[in-house]
Amino acid sequence: MFILGSGSPRRKELLAQIGVVPDDIRAPDIDEDPLKGELPRPYCRRITRAKVAAVTAEADNVVLCADTTVALGRRILGKPADAAEAAAFLRLLSGRRHRVITAVAVRRGEEIWEKDVVSTVRMKSLSDEELNSYLATQDWRGKAGGYGIQGPAGALIPWISGSFTGIVGLPLAETANLLRAAGHPVLQAPS
Repeated sequence: MFILGSGSPRRKELLAQIGVVPDDIRAPDIDEDPLKGELPRPYCRRITRAKVAAVTAEADNVVLCADTTVALGRRILGKPADAAEAAAFLRLLSGRRHRVITAVAVRRGEEIWEKDVVSTVRMKSLSDEELNSYLATQDWRGKAGGYGIQGPAGALIPWISGSFTGIVGLPLAETANLLRAAGHPVLQAPS
């Protein structure tokens, strides 16, 4: 049995691209608050490990969890609580490069396979009109840093370096390797 430990529709869609369909979805409920002074990459890895450990599964089940973190320097930009916080995040990112870190963990029994992928993203300088138009789409809801590159915000991102699918929320090449290591088939026709 394959269990996706995430309620993210984007992760489910990305897995389908490599022929992986979850038998069950069990989103873990963990505390995602950063520790005092915690840096973005170690934070992202810690949260992903906590998520995969929190999912209840049988010993022969394969569980996949991931976490995506937007980092501006040493600062972690999580999921905005409201439109005002989303606007604040987007103003910080406007005209600058930032990192998007996605950590993935796959567990089978007691064994865990992990990988994190860091991509660099440049957001164009946003006019007030562009910012307000984007906020009005509501696309910022539930997205680290207040945007999703795969939606309307894609028009605000002229340049990336790294993994596009990692920026969306699940780096597919690395995820496929982790699933294969855990003995789960990848790139099979859906049944």
